[in-house]
Amino acid sequence: MNIVLLESLGISPELLDHYAKALAQKGHHFAAYERDTDPDVQIARAKDADILMIANMPLSGKVIRACKNLKFIDVAFTGVDHVDLKAAREMGVKVSNAAGYSTQAVAEIALCMMLALLRNIPQVEERCRQGKTKDGLVGSQLSSKTVGIVGAGAIGCRVAQLCHAFGCKVLGYKRHVTGTEPDCIQFTTLDELLANSDIVSLHCPLNDESKHLIDTEAIAKMKDGAYLINTARGPVVDSQAVADALNSGKLAGAGIDVFEKEPPLDPSHPLLHAKNVIVTPHVAFASAESMVARAEIVFDNIDAFLAGEQKNIVL
Repeated sequence: MNIVLLESLGISPELLDHYAKALAQKGHHFAAYERDTDPDVQIARAKDADILMIANMPLSGKVIRACKNLKFIDVAFTGVDHVDLKAAREMGVKVSNAAGYSTQAVAEIALCMMLALLRNIPQVEERCRQGKTKDGLVGSQLSSKTVGIVGAGAIGCRVAQLCHAFGCKVLGYKRHVTGTEPDCIQFTTLDELLANSDIVSLHCPLNDESKHLIDTEAIAKMKDGAYLINTARGPVVDSQAVADALNSGKLAGAGIDVFEKEPPLDPSHPLLHAKNVIVTPHVAFASAESMVARAEIVFDNIDAFLAGEQKNIVL
C-alpha cells in the first residue's frame, strides 16, 4: 500500500520514523509532507495513494476524486467536517477518525478559559507588568457557578466532571442522552440551559443543525453577564453576534479557540476586537500528550484497515 501523510502530526521525527519503519517492514511505502492547503499540490502528492492521512487540513472532493487508488482516509482529528464525505462515499473510500485523543486536553483548556475569565487573569497580568494593583479587578470563583454544557459527548462529559469537581452545578443539553453520561449532569432543554447558566461551554459537532447555534437570538436568552466558551467548532457561533454581545456587556466575557477558518485570522475579525475575550489559535486539542496519543490511534487505524478490521469508523 502507498500511504501518504499530507501534514504534520505534531510528533517528534523519531516517533514518526518509528511508525514509518513499522509500515515499511510490512512492505508498505510511507511518505510524509508538510501542510499545504493548495488542492493542486495535494493532488500532486497524493494521486497514487491508497491511504491518505490528514489532521485538520481541508480535504476537498477535488482531491479525493483525483486519487484513483484511494481506499482509506485516516483523519487525525475528532471532527471530520473538513473532509468532503460525499466525495469519499461516491468513490467508495472508507474514513476513520481519531476520536478520544484530545478529550483531556480540550477539557483542560475549557476550564483554563473559565478560570482566567472569572479571575480576570489577562487584565491583572497586564496591571502587574505596569506596576499597578488589582483595584477594580477582583474576580469570582468557579465554585458555585452553574455551567451549561452544550454537547455532552466525551469532551463535554469530561468538562462536566471537572466543573463538578470545582463545586459547580452542571446543566447539559444533548440531542440523544444515552444514560452513560456522568450523574453530575442535569439534562435540560437548550433554552433552559441558556437561561440558567453562568457559563455556557460548547462541545457539539458542526452540522446543519448546530451552525450558528449561538446567534443573536440564543444570546438574548442567556443570563446578563454570562460567559461563553467555544472549543468546539467556529461556525457553531455567530462571531459578530458574540462580539456585539461582549461589547454591549450582555456577555461578560468569552473564551474562543475556534473560528470560521483556521488561523491565522484576518486582523479585522470581530472577536479580535471585542471586550474581554480570550482568543487562542485552535490549540485546545494540542498537548504533548494528546499528539502522541493521536499518532498511536491513527497508525493503529491503518494497521486495522490493512487487516480488514476498520476502527473509529466515520464512513
